[in-house]
Amino acid sequence: MTEVADDDRVRTVLRMRAREGCEDAFASAWRDAAQEISRVPGNLHQELIRDVQDPRTFLITSDWSDAESLERFGRSAARDRLTAALRDLRESADKNTYHVLHAVKAKGPSIRVVVTITVAEGEEDAYEQAYRKVAERMRGTPGHIREELLREPGTSTYHLFAEWESEEVFNAWADDPSHLDKTAPILPYLLASFSRKTYHIVTRPEESAPVATEPVGAEPVVAEPVSGAPAEAAPVAVPTPVAVAHSALPATGITDSATLGPADQVREAEAEATAAARPVVPGERGGAFDTDVLVVGAGPAGLTTAIELARRGIGCRLVDKRAEASTSADKAIGVQCRTMEIWEDLGIVQEAMNAGVWLHGQTVYVNGELTHQIGWDLPDLPYAHLGLPQYDTERLLGKRLREQGVAVERGVELRSFTQDDDGVTALLRHASGETETVRARYLVGGDGAHSTVREQLGLAFEGGMSMFPQLFMLGDVDLDWSVPEGHLLRFVELDDGEMKGMLVCVPLKGNGRYRVATLAPAHLQAEVGTGPVPPGFCKEYTPPGIADIQAVLDRLAPAGTTASNLRWSSIFRIKHGIVDRYRVGRVFVAGDAAHLHPPAGGQGMNTGIQDGWNLGWKLALAVRGLAAPGLLDTYEAERRPAGKSIVDRAVRVAFTDEIDMDDEREQFLTDMQMNLSYAGSPVVGEAVEEPLDGVRPGDRAPDVTTLRRFGVGHPVRLFDLTRGTAHTLLVYADATVGEEEMIRFEKLAANIRAEDPDLINIYLLASPDAIVPSRSDLPVLRDDGDAFRAAYGLRGSGAYLIRPDGHVGFRSAPISAAAIDAHLCQIFAT
Repeated sequence: MTEVADDDRVRTVLRMRAREGCEDAFASAWRDAAQEISRVPGNLHQELIRDVQDPRTFLITSDWSDAESLERFGRSAARDRLTAALRDLRESADKNTYHVLHAVKAKGPSIRVVVTITVAEGEEDAYEQAYRKVAERMRGTPGHIREELLREPGTSTYHLFAEWESEEVFNAWADDPSHLDKTAPILPYLLASFSRKTYHIVTRPEESAPVATEPVGAEPVVAEPVSGAPAEAAPVAVPTPVAVAHSALPATGITDSATLGPADQVREAEAEATAAARPVVPGERGGAFDTDVLVVGAGPAGLTTAIELARRGIGCRLVDKRAEASTSADKAIGVQCRTMEIWEDLGIVQEAMNAGVWLHGQTVYVNGELTHQIGWDLPDLPYAHLGLPQYDTERLLGKRLREQGVAVERGVELRSFTQDDDGVTALLRHASGETETVRARYLVGGDGAHSTVREQLGLAFEGGMSMFPQLFMLGDVDLDWSVPEGHLLRFVELDDGEMKGMLVCVPLKGNGRYRVATLAPAHLQAEVGTGPVPPGFCKEYTPPGIADIQAVLDRLAPAGTTASNLRWSSIFRIKHGIVDRYRVGRVFVAGDAAHLHPPAGGQGMNTGIQDGWNLGWKLALAVRGLAAPGLLDTYEAERRPAGKSIVDRAVRVAFTDEIDMDDEREQFLTDMQMNLSYAGSPVVGEAVEEPLDGVRPGDRAPDVTTLRRFGVGHPVRLFDLTRGTAHTLLVYADATVGEEEMIRFEKLAANIRAEDPDLINIYLLASPDAIVPSRSDLPVLRDDGDAFRAAYGLRGSGAYLIRPDGHVGFRSAPISAAAIDAHLCQIFAT
């Protein structure tokens, strides 16, 4: 490659979105114009690249020898012809101009990966230093062509433009867990903020002049924006050594694409052909149904969904390809506080407490030093954090489902499915080899990390920091050590901010029994080898022995810690991430089929349970014909943002020493999903005259334990009122409410009951000084000591609608019957 001076070089980046159906014509028109532009004096390089996620979006980049050449072109007839050729083929255009400070000569067909990251204010120098360290480690990586790191002036946002020889080469590099050893210095920055786009380079004309290169080891240069370019969009380029690979990607899988790749399209076509070739059976294409809902996968998410449907009288089948239920602690073991509340409603919380062990707090060691010790004794919460193996969780949920009249059908595998406007037709294969065609109104895929439902829907895992492969080692052992009883323990090894080791130990029921989770040591990584990792768990490797676990303990745990009685162990790869959609027509995904988490915190199981908890009541209304249009869409609108937030946080906690000591309680509530809110959901809202403190629409509805009801000799909990399958409308009255307004409350209740008495339960909560007519037609409870008013931040009269999943759906203050009615019309078809 020939070096040329590049101090004056500039690049234009033009983002255009083609009109629908005009994508090919747009690319063709650009090719014609680009051939002419390539002959313009001063033009060095052009290329057209296409967004993998949005095939209608293109980036046109053009390099010029200097700003003067670009300015001359801007006044030329060639520029006018290009503009005219594309004008009628595009919807929008956005242009930015930059100085080019570093480039490596391109070669062959390739893809362009654009990474955006924002670091904390004041961390810019540290990030750039970490980037240079990674760049040095990545020198000579096969398949990399060139890259540039740019910074937006006046901000701490960076853009990395990396070019690779092919999508396959980039996938292989990104999917190999071993590359994390090289990219570890920038991992903390990526955990905080990370996004990525992948573009296919459609074409670029032959370059008319050599592209500048920069000597290896050149110092970074800070560039000023080109005159006339938008100040907020002109980045500062930070050069890196020649042939540096895309260092800002410890993540994986290539794209954020929501589109199907060629292999996915083939699989989908085969599935459709298989279904089409089967004889039509009674019930297909809008006829009678074999079941209302077919749930695939009997993990916690699928079991919870089926229970919620069954206890509402909805016909469902739950199939699982596993011949037997799980019997080893190979999965999640932490049951969060919020899940315990859900289990109280389901009626299994007592059995869970008897089978599990309470977790009292968390202790953290960094580089062998005790840094944090946090107690989880929060008496205002209904339940604490419970340690319970997932096989026990599935046992308890399975028992509750059988009590509802539904049994798990084991050894039954979903092979394919199709859907139409009326329902879903699924092909099942039984353990005997026999096949069965099932017609259902809806299908729910709770079939785990290797989900068939997810694959056949063509759902894509979102690219991002959470989407990278790791090799984990797990074990169920006895530990002999002196640590706080009942504490979850985290051990982190850092070297200059770089994660070198991680160990999590969670107590199980039994004397000194723990579940240990750690990044697999180097020698096991070497034995496993390299290669792409599919989404999910790959446990095809030889389980580690007690010596492997002891070696990690010797390195990270307190001195003298010994492991014994290895009951079970595993080593596997996992790729973290979340799918781009939770619903396609009449088919939904939940649990590990929708999101994958590190195995150290139990976040995946608890999140999956909440998926089923959210979807179940909505799906039941839809089956009964009682759901308002759009209600089923709110499953994705509410659960996907929650899932993404939880995946991202789980990754940060697993691979950093993150503990927010400024507010230990807030961190615990966040980790336990007690603070999870659906604020902003299209089916939550309010009608208030003045802003209110306390619980907002979309928030979890907290319990109140001091309500009083005449005839009951003990305090009544609010959860006693909200438990069950119906919505709950709480009408609150204080001393300012007169008799006429009380009568209006009763009329409001009568109108709601007239629609369907089973959908909404209504209670009147009265402050201690409120005057309630003795013959009130409403069930009345006294808010003893104003506990409800304090917890919910209410002043005067008001109403709260609590959804079946325990979240506030609506609040009105003062009470507006019209506003409540309008909100109910967003939930119910009536």
